[in-house]
Amino acid sequence: MPKYKVKVDKETCIGCGACAAVCPDYFEIGDDGKARLKDSKTEIEVEELGCISDAKENCPVNAITVEEIKD
Repeated sequence: MPKYKVKVDKETCIGCGACAAVCPDYFEIGDDGKARLKDSKTEIEVEELGCISDAKENCPVNAITVEEIKD
């Protein structure tokens, strides 16, 4: 089963909150008004994308990146 690395580019993020709205288990808006991964992590690894895919698709500035990790 593939794994995925997920990141939010704070330079690109405009803080619209779409990711946190559709995927609150993984995303939140930080004190700086920008989206971030929960627990202030800069990147996470997951086995299933679930709502992360929705968050990526709904980001108007493509600030969320998802990369498949090759074993």
